Amino acid sequence: MATALIILAAGKGTRMNSDLPKVMHEVAGAPLFAHALASGAALQPERAVLVVGHGAELVGKAAADLDPEITIAVQEEQLGTGHAVAQARPALDGFDGDAIVLYGDTPFIRTETLEAMAAERASGADVVVLGFEADDPGRYGRLIVKDDALERIVEFKDASDEERAVTLCNSGVVAAKAQVLFDLIDGVGNDNASGEYYLTDIVEVARNKGLTARVVTCDEAETLGINSRAELAAAEEVFQANARDEALENGVTLVARDTVYFSYDTVIGRDTVVEPNVVFGPGVTVESETRIRAFSHLEGCHVSRGGVVGPYARLRPGAELAEHAKIGNFVEIKNAQIEEGAKVNHLSYVGDARVGEGANIGAGTITCNYDGVSKYHTDIGARAFIGSNTCLVAPVSIGDEAMTATGTVVTKNVPAGAMAVARAKLEIKPGLAVKLFATLRAAKARRQKGS
Repeated sequence: MATALIILAAGKGTRMNSDLPKVMHEVAGAPLFAHALASGAALQPERAVLVVGHGAELVGKAAADLDPEITIAVQEEQLGTGHAVAQARPALDGFDGDAIVLYGDTPFIRTETLEAMAAERASGADVVVLGFEADDPGRYGRLIVKDDALERIVEFKDASDEERAVTLCNSGVVAAKAQVLFDLIDGVGNDNASGEYYLTDIVEVARNKGLTARVVTCDEAETLGINSRAELAAAEEVFQANARDEALENGVTLVARDTVYFSYDTVIGRDTVVEPNVVFGPGVTVESETRIRAFSHLEGCHVSRGGVVGPYARLRPGAELAEHAKIGNFVEIKNAQIEEGAKVNHLSYVGDARVGEGANIGAGTITCNYDGVSKYHTDIGARAFIGSNTCLVAPVSIGDEAMTATGTVVTKNVPAGAMAVARAKLEIKPGLAVKLFATLRAAKARRQKGS
C-alpha cells in the first residue's frame, strides 16, 4: 500500500519564549520536524505534506532544503489538529494510499513503530492510533478500548473521572486510508471545551460509520513532545544517549562516551575510535578504522578508511579525506580534497583546494583562497612538500613532487619537481641590536622626564 506523510508543524510554541516557530528549534543539528520526516522516510512514502502556520515561510524554506519534493500546506487559522490535517487534502487529492499523521514537535517516533501501524492497517483496521502506557497520565488524552477495539479518544479536559483513571494515552499519531481520513474529519465538530476540531474525534466518527479502530502501542519515551526550552534540552539528551548506544552497538569505540555529540545523520563505520570531546555536525560520514582525536569538530565532510583527524581539528563542509589521510592539531579544512596518504599535520588552513596523494603540508601553511569578493582554487600535486609558513595565493598550482621553501609566498604556478623560494635577503648587522635598544631607552627616559 502506498503511503503519504502528513506532518503537523503549524504551532507557535509560546512556551519556547522564542521568535522562531517551535518546530524550527533543533535537536541534534536538525529542526524538530525533520526528525518526524526521517522516521517516516523509511516507509518510502510517495508524498509528504508539511502543514505550517506560524512562521510558514521560514519553516517551508527549511523543509524544502531538506526535501525539495515535500509539499507545503498552510493552516491560516489555528482551529485544532483535525482542521490542520484537513489542510493537506488538496495535496493528496487523488492519492489512493494510506496517510500517517505525525507531529513536528514529537521527534522520537521510531520507524519500527510506524511499520507496526502500517501492518495493523494492512490486517484490516480502518483507523490505527498510536498509544502508550503513561507513568503519569496527567493531561494526556485517554484511549478507551473495549474488546481490543478502540471506541473513542477523550481529551483530558472533556474526560470523566472514570476515563481519567485510564493510563493508556493518546500520542496523536494516526494512520488511515487518506480519503477515509479526510471523510472522517468532515464529520468532526467543535462542540468541546476548546471549541476546536480535534483529530482524535475521528475514532468516534469511524465507529458510528461501522469502521474499525485499533491501537498500536509504543514506549512512552517515543512520544516525548517539545513545548519548552527545558523539554528541548531533555530531548537533546535523549537523542545523544540513543545515538551513543547505537554507535557502540555498531562497533565504534567512544573513549569518553558522554562527551561525544552526534547529529541526526552522523554515520560512523565500525572499529573507528572517537576520542573525548568530539562534535559531529550535520552531514558527516566517517568510514571504518579511522581515529577522530580529541576536541575535533566535523561537519559536512567525509573521512575515508584509516584516516586520522585531530586533536583540535576542524573539518568544514566539502572536506573530503581519502584513505589514510592525516589532519593534525589546529588544522582547518574546507571544501578541499585531501588525497590518499596526504598529511596536513599542524596549524594550517586548507580551503578550496586539492592536496595530492602523499603530499606533506608544513606547519603554518595557508591557502589564500578569498580576495574579498570571490573564492579561488589551489592545486597541490602528488608527493609535493610544502614548507612551513607557506602562503599559497590562489589561483595557483604546485606540481607533483615540487617543493616550497619555508616562509615562501607563492603567487605563480610551480612546475613539477621544482622548488619555489621567495624570501627577503637575510642581513646580519653586528652590534646593531645593542645600539638600537640604547637609543630606544634614552628616548623613553626623555619622554618620562618631560612628563
